[in-house]
Formats: sequence, structure tokens, C-alpha cells
Amino acid sequence: MTFKFDKPTFMKPTAPFRKLTTAGLLLAGLTVFSSQQKAPEKGLKDYYKDYFPVGVAVSPAGLKGAEGELIKQHFNSITPENAMKMGPIHPEENRYEWRDADEIVQFAQDNKLRVRGHNLLWHEQTPKWLFKDAAGQPVSKEVLLRRLHDHIFTVVQRYKGKIYAWDVVNEAISDNPNEFLRNSEWYQICGEDFIAKAFEYAHEADPQAVLFYNDYNTERPEKRERIFKLLKKLKDAKVPIDAVGLQGHWSLQEPTETELRKALDQYASLGLKVQITELDVSIYPWEKEKRAKRPGESDAYTSALEQQQAAQYRMFFKVFRDYRKVLTGVTFWNISDKYTWLDTYPVVGRKNYPLLFDQNQQPKKAYWEVVKF
Repeated sequence: MTFKFDKPTFMKPTAPFRKLTTAGLLLAGLTVFSSQQKAPEKGLKDYYKDYFPVGVAVSPAGLKGAEGELIKQHFNSITPENAMKMGPIHPEENRYEWRDADEIVQFAQDNKLRVRGHNLLWHEQTPKWLFKDAAGQPVSKEVLLRRLHDHIFTVVQRYKGKIYAWDVVNEAISDNPNEFLRNSEWYQICGEDFIAKAFEYAHEADPQAVLFYNDYNTERPEKRERIFKLLKKLKDAKVPIDAVGLQGHWSLQEPTETELRKALDQYASLGLKVQITELDVSIYPWEKEKRAKRPGESDAYTSALEQQQAAQYRMFFKVFRDYRKVLTGVTFWNISDKYTWLDTYPVVGRKNYPLLFDQNQQPKKAYWEVVKF
């Protein structure tokens, strides 16, 4: 979507305007910048250069203008938010759409940024043709695995040498505590084998790439145990998995510091690298199912919420620094509060304010807590 803005007209302020107090400016709808909103002297990546790379998820639209400059100042790694998912990049069996993914990779090349590929296999944003034959019936396991092989080889080899890591399998663990794997079409047709095969294909396509299993709620004790079980099975079977991605779609309520440390310890015990791959901190409690905004439901970013969010970010990054020998990267999911995926999920039309930069790309209190160490 392209937005067209009229050229701003600048006028010499009148005397009454020049005499406006701070209160008057607020009434006039103008921003009053506090000391918290001063410009950072350096980027997030510079504060954390001795700890781990700091990344951000992007779309082609976010590479331009103020957001593009923010990326270059603060981050040294980028992840395509949607452009490399199977649906967008491979919508039909014999058609690939490379433009958006190529643009993101080229931006990274031009600005010396690392790229995390996201993702090669997921139960969502997957084209329906993948699972059906010409008659519309489910394909066999052999056909589906061949299609997966061809997809992974085509995508991974196109960006070989330009993408250092891939989220190979995304969110395969069920949300139901009584189930192990998600009952997706991948599982229905292939059983558990699709997971190991995806890693084998990706490793064959690019032996140098760091290969991740990526999931959310990785710190919740019961789901953590099921994720650990899957990872241990893959390691014991000598599957070429290198790392685990903890998405980090967190909130003011969770995870606790104890839960986060326990998760990092448990996953690292397998000898896997660990990254925080999709970090944001919601001001609302976790919800899974999408719903409409309720009448009277507020989405105000109050000073109390701002303080709680800053404290939560402070705690998370203190833990991250403590685990510098375990963590090999921290990636935010979107650039600033101007746009985030949480604007439409789980509640359509509810602002969430989950990131370190506000809707005008200015650093928030949480930002200063993250860099103050």
C-alpha cells in the first residue's frame, strides 16, 4: 500500500503561539519532548556489540524513510517478517514471487546487515496447493516431502551466502497440553517425519547455514517440556539442527525471570545455540484467539503501563546479558509502535505499543532501560 502525503507548509509562528506554555502546547496537540525522548548517542547494536547482534523484522515498506534510517542506526540483523514465508514466496507450484524477499536481502547487503531467513515450514501462511493433487485430494507423504524438498532447495540456494540462519520449522508443538505435535496438514500427511526432513533438506541446500527450530510460549513450563522433548529427539537422531528460537512474544505478566532463566538453561543444555527471535512486550495479557475489540475496551498507553513495560524490558535484557555465552542474537518483531502485527492480532484495531520506539520512531522509557547498564 502506498501513502501520499501533502507537502507540509511552514509558517512563521504568531506572537500568541510563541508565548504558549507547555500546557498550551499539549492542548494544541503538539508533542512535548521530555529528557526521556532525547536522541540516542548510538544504536542498540552499539550498546550490545560485546554481547550479541540486535535484529528487527522488516517488510520492504519499512526499509525506506525514517524507519529505514532507524534500522541502519540501531540494528545489525534483519528478518523478513512475511516475505519469505511459503505462501507469499511460493503461491503456486511453478511460481515464485522473489521481489519482496530480494529487496530485503539487497538492503541487508547494501548496509552490511546479517539476515535471518523466516521461515521454511509452518502450518500457517502455507499455500493450499501444497497439500492437494490435481483432483483436490490430499497428496501422499512422498509427494508432500518432494514438494517440501523442492521448495527448500529453491529458496535456500537462492540466498546461499547471503542468509546466515534459517527458521526451518516454525511452531510445530501443539497448543493443547494433552498433545505433542500440532495436528497440522504436515502432521496428518507425514507424521513426525516432516520435521527431521525439513532440517535435512535445509542443511543439504546450505551446509553453512545455522538451522533453527522456532516457537512461542517456550518459557511456559509445560510447553517448554514438550519443546525440549522434540529438540532432544532431533539431537539424539543426529538431525542437523543447530539452534532454537524463543520467539519472545511476551507481556507485562510473563515470563517471570525464573521461567526465562530456566528455559535458557534447559535449551542450552542440549548444546544448541539460542536466540530471541521475535521480541515484543504486549501491554495486554496473552490471548491466542483473534477477536473484535469490545465496546469500551481501552487501548490507552498510560504512564503506569509505560513504567511496567520499561521494568519488564529492563529485566529481560538483564537476563539476556547474563546469558551472553548462550544467546547469539536478539531480534525485535517490527521496528516501532507505528506499525506492529499486534495492531490486528489478537484484537483487530487495538494499539499495543509493544516496542522500544514510539509511533514517531522516538525512543521510549523502555529503550533507555535496555541501554542503561
